[in-house]
Amino acid sequence: MSSRLSEVEKRIVTVHKLDAVISAMRGLAAARVQEANRHLESIRAYATTIGDAIGEALAYATGLGLDAPLHGGEGSRLVVLFAAEQGFAGTYSDKVFQAIEPLWDETCELVVIGDRGHVVAEERRLAIAWSAPMIAHPSQAPELATRMTDALFRRITLEPVTRVTLVHADPGAGGAMMIRIKELVPFDYARFRPSERRLPPLVTLPPERLLAQLVEEHIFAELIEAVMLSFAAENEARMRAMVAAKDNVSESLQAMIGEARRLRQEDITQEITELATSSLV
Repeated sequence: MSSRLSEVEKRIVTVHKLDAVISAMRGLAAARVQEANRHLESIRAYATTIGDAIGEALAYATGLGLDAPLHGGEGSRLVVLFAAEQGFAGTYSDKVFQAIEPLWDETCELVVIGDRGHVVAEERRLAIAWSAPMIAHPSQAPELATRMTDALFRRITLEPVTRVTLVHADPGAGGAMMIRIKELVPFDYARFRPSERRLPPLVTLPPERLLAQLVEEHIFAELIEAVMLSFAAENEARMRAMVAAKDNVSESLQAMIGEARRLRQEDITQEITELATSSLV
């Protein structure tokens, strides 16, 4: 066997192993997308329940100045961006960062969720005000959303923050990823229709305190939905990247197998020629 043939056959073994790894990564990403979608149903049901409660509270929480701007309307804008946590997701993080370009100005401060976002932010020379790792499993979403809720409300309380904007990916129907931009603060009360019940619900808290707690709970629900959608979108992007990688690996593998056959045939031909030549001597 020639050294060239031996080298090609070793490469074929290596590529076979790589193909198996790619298939495993694609399968894992697909399973995570399915699991995230199952969790989204319960998250949205929870948000709907809180929204109904806000509608009940609005019916008798009048005169609270809900439309008054935070800090007199003067302050910074927090842009909360969800990037990828792990690699092999193609241009996923770049697409999310591209979405903030039209809204970015000198009042904006960047909050990044997902370690891969640090690299993209550095490339774009964007300073990060606060960051956290993205989840690796759907069960970690409540913990991350709780950390984010606490950090955002602490920042709003202590510093002049007038707006909070969420920017995250959504896998969309059929895997057609889209980028969603959502204003989290100021809170949009117009989304909730005040209850028309004749008798108000029995409550033990002052209207302003009850409404504030419900708003915080709804913001938590919106954050956990954004976390789960981003998690699903990242894994959808990774799954598509692995499909493309598998196609490339398959093409390379077929080319190497063809080359190995050619080299093997050349070795056989050379041996036959040598045998025939030696018999004539």
